[in-house]
Amino acid sequence: MRTATFVRATAVVLMLAAAPFAGAQQQGEAPKMTPEQQAAMETYMKLATPGAGHKALEPMIGTWSVSTTMWEKPGAQPQTGGGTAENTWVLGGRFVRQDFEGEFAGMKYQGLGFTGYDNYKKKYVGTWMDTMGTMMMHMQGSGDPSGKVFTLGSTVDDAMTGKSIKVRTVTRIVDANKHVMEMFGPDPAGKEFKMMEIVYTRK
Repeated sequence: MRTATFVRATAVVLMLAAAPFAGAQQQGEAPKMTPEQQAAMETYMKLATPGAGHKALEPMIGTWSVSTTMWEKPGAQPQTGGGTAENTWVLGGRFVRQDFEGEFAGMKYQGLGFTGYDNYKKKYVGTWMDTMGTMMMHMQGSGDPSGKVFTLGSTVDDAMTGKSIKVRTVTRIVDANKHVMEMFGPDPAGKEFKMMEIVYTRK
């Protein structure tokens, strides 16, 4: 609901701000905006401009060798996989796009994800989708004061139980050539454990 309201408000502000420009162009006059329109335009332009939150994601940009380890439950024998990820800036440095190709548990798969920083919510946001399902994962969270650890939460559907479960991911920037993402979720008793670890090493 907040997103829809924000979009409508943005559209209204842009139309109001554009109206004086259109009229002035027709009459050959300098464009004018009311103080309220000017303030609104400045607010929305600031919200639309990439900042420090986006810059913190810069170490993830590049081409990476990926190693994946997954545990079905605590103490279980892990399943492993790997592949290659290509992370690029899109939409003028507002979002990091990840294109992944690899293999897990003997099956080839592709993944596509986006990670960014929402200036309005002051939260990191992300999505993930891949060929191992038809769902889209939505994530939201925050970064720590160092700007090198990002913790995002999500609610996903568990096909085995028919219920929704909460998961969280913790991504750590180790250095310019390595970052690690860990995913945590509930074990059969409902206690959180590490379900997955993905290591990205720069090629």
